[in-house]
Amino acid sequence: MSQRHAVVVGAGIGGLTAAVALHRRGWRVTVCERAPEPQAAGAGIVLAPNALHAFEVIGFDARTAAGRAVPAALGLRRRDGRWLSRADSTAIAARYGVPPLAVFRPSLAAGLTAALPAGTVHHGAAVDSVEDPDGSPVVRTSAGEFEADVVLAADGIHSPTRRRFFPDHPGLRYSGETAWRTVLPASGTRLPEAAETWGRGERFGIVPLADGRVYVYATAVVPEGYRPADVRTELLRRYGTWHDPIPALLERIDPAAVLRHDLYDLAAPLPRHHRGRLAWLGDAAHAMTPNLGQGGCQAVEDAVVVAHLLDGARTPADVSAALAAYSAARCARTDAIRIRAHRAGRMAALRNPLAAAVRDLAVRAAPAGPALRAMDGLLGGFVLPPRPRPAPAEA
Repeated sequence: MSQRHAVVVGAGIGGLTAAVALHRRGWRVTVCERAPEPQAAGAGIVLAPNALHAFEVIGFDARTAAGRAVPAALGLRRRDGRWLSRADSTAIAARYGVPPLAVFRPSLAAGLTAALPAGTVHHGAAVDSVEDPDGSPVVRTSAGEFEADVVLAADGIHSPTRRRFFPDHPGLRYSGETAWRTVLPASGTRLPEAAETWGRGERFGIVPLADGRVYVYATAVVPEGYRPADVRTELLRRYGTWHDPIPALLERIDPAAVLRHDLYDLAAPLPRHHRGRLAWLGDAAHAMTPNLGQGGCQAVEDAVVVAHLLDGARTPADVSAALAAYSAARCARTDAIRIRAHRAGRMAALRNPLAAAVRDLAVRAAPAGPALRAMDGLLGGFVLPPRPRPAPAEA
């Protein structure tokens, strides 16, 4: 039998993880990426224990790819610096088997790409369409056509394939917040603690990365499309009087390296995450706001689960059954997290002074143990579903 061929649309973290997972299960993989070259600039990503356990399943060590240091603690603070909550990484590791790992996204992508055969990833190959997903799929791109046994669409939050095959879906909704993100070079001084600071309708996050740099981000409740002309002035105006080391970090920002994105999630769940021999994963399947830090983590889970289910698929019917099992395994979990992230964002973005004060008091009063246990379904919820039984071989 000829080697099975998978075409992955998109070379983000989810798409590359799926490519590595399938490659290590004997598939030939082609990754089609619209961007002309690998991304050099970018932001950080916190790989929670659920994502790290998923990587373990496919034998990929994110620490080797992006560094081994982990944040000593993670928590929430008020703008005056007072801690609202704090979770020690040791306690997280004791409960979930591994501490979180904060890495530079392009470094993680480079590590995943290095785990693939040379020539697997085709940059500058924008996908124009996926034809006949219910029969014999063909992926048409600006760089040519690819016949496939399975197509995995990891083409991001604005997924063209999702829009084409779910034309009646309401699409994305604006969360009410925009975000600014950047990575600062190592300063030679002691790294700050990882924390998100809450104000009223504004947040600021600090995440030391495994390579010694610092990932910082800020969010604000603003109209959709809000773009101040001077990013540094805007950030200093909003956060320049907040607790240390926020003012010092803002002074080090290179405005040209700041990414700005409005924050969206899906307005409603997709009815399924597959059609025939085409499946969606990551933001293309279940775009969520970043308030739980699970967007990339759930993309990793998706990729590992779909590759696991495809492992025994030998015929077109097997592939379709595997993708149906993938939908069944992933739809409820990812949509529950999408809803939870949306609600968490609404609470964190409160602007009313009284409501924000009550919120802060409630967070501060919550005992650490139960607060950590409340994350069990999130950080400890990754499981591999049983594979569907393959169709009998023809005589």
